[in-house]
Amino acid sequence: MQKELRLTRREDFNKVYRYGKSSANFQFVVYSLPQTKVERFRAGISVSKKVGNAVVRNRIRRVVKEILRHHADRIRPHVDLVVIARKPASEMEYKEMEKSLLHALKRASLLQ
Repeated sequence: MQKELRLTRREDFNKVYRYGKSSANFQFVVYSLPQTKVERFRAGISVSKKVGNAVVRNRIRRVVKEILRHHADRIRPHVDLVVIARKPASEMEYKEMEKSLLHALKRASLLQ
């Protein structure tokens, strides 16, 4: 995922959590907040320590970034989003995780 497409600052995450809308399925929670200052979407990924050790959390983070990169043209522009991975995501393969994340994005009305 390109650097300009990432949410990195704590203030940005907190703003999306506080003012954004959430949508979820069993594996992912997606918070979204419309933004006018960005021409594409920006995404942040959060994986709690409850999900697994550092190796598991980083694998989930990498896979979610890759899924977002592959489907960047389908995701609605002018939006900040935060993806939170839940425990069941740690046991999923790539294709299952992709299907689940796209389902959560569709429930949040973020896919075109």
